[in-house]
Amino acid sequence: MTARLRFGAQLVKFSSWPGHTLRYFPSFDGLPMFWIMLLLSTLLLGIERVSYWYVWNHPQCFAARIHRWPRLTRSDPVLALQRLFYGFKAIQSAVLFGWCIWFGGDWLPLPTAPGMALLLGVLAILIGQVLNFSVMWRLGQQGVFYGNRFGRPVEWQTGFPFSLLPHPQYFGALLSVWGFMLIMRYPHPDWIALPLVSTAWYAWGTQVERD
Repeated sequence: MTARLRFGAQLVKFSSWPGHTLRYFPSFDGLPMFWIMLLLSTLLLGIERVSYWYVWNHPQCFAARIHRWPRLTRSDPVLALQRLFYGFKAIQSAVLFGWCIWFGGDWLPLPTAPGMALLLGVLAILIGQVLNFSVMWRLGQQGVFYGNRFGRPVEWQTGFPFSLLPHPQYFGALLSVWGFMLIMRYPHPDWIALPLVSTAWYAWGTQVERD
């Protein structure tokens, strides 16, 4: 089964069944698809960071808004933010996998990294997840999801992983993104694009989420 799409003056044909090789759209009205995909990915990945900026800096406004959906949030801003977190991670996963599908040219992308790069990617993901779960264990639900901004008692933590890094959860998330793209797209030149975008967004987050 095939489908046809017209982009500008260009007619492109591609297979619509999983496992069949896709054909790239080299341009969209003269603009290379790489830049279109990069812009779209940047906007989608930014939803999470902008949302956290809003909650951190306007907690009372956020708390007031979630009362409109009591069945979903139980009127609890911490629970609401936790559920948003799962949605943000779904978007992030879709962007990463979508990038691999598009530029890998296959509905079922496989790792492309050679031995050493593959090992480094796996190691980065493992370290990243250790940091993430350590933060959750150390802070708990209230601490991770901005309970202190909603007036909840949250103790200041200085033990691991906060003894190593000022923002261990962000660093862990970034390590996971870098590791995943290293495994799935290296040595293709596009492998570094989404890790750099994610790094820029997380760096911005560390600057605007301050007391």
